[in-house]
Amino acid sequence: MKRIFLLFSHDLTPEQKRELRENWQVEEAVPLPADLQHLWSMIPPHLEGLSHYLEPLFSWLGQNARAQDLVLIQGDFGAVYLAVERAFSLGLIPVYATTRREVCERRLPDGAVRQERIFKHVRFRVYGR
Repeated sequence: MKRIFLLFSHDLTPEQKRELRENWQVEEAVPLPADLQHLWSMIPPHLEGLSHYLEPLFSWLGQNARAQDLVLIQGDFGAVYLAVERAFSLGLIPVYATTRREVCERRLPDGAVRQERIFKHVRFRVYGR
């Protein structure tokens, strides 16, 4: 049974779930436990480095993931870099979501412009490819 571990701060969309099932044969999405989700979502900007801070998350991943499981990794740039490295070292497949952006602009009565961005899932891509 192939799984995907979720190292990101959002919920999977229906389109993402469908792609994981149909194109990647993923049968289970594994979210982070609440304490690790908080750790991943609220990375303190004042830290000099992140290796020590992220070690509890990496330890959990190493204990729970199996070789060839996927890991969806999105977030703080430095944390993503370290997580992708760790995923590869564990034999996991680190992926990220690609999106198409649609921008709608509307001029308001006072002359201001309101801009709305809509992101639509396109596909998952393996880091480094």
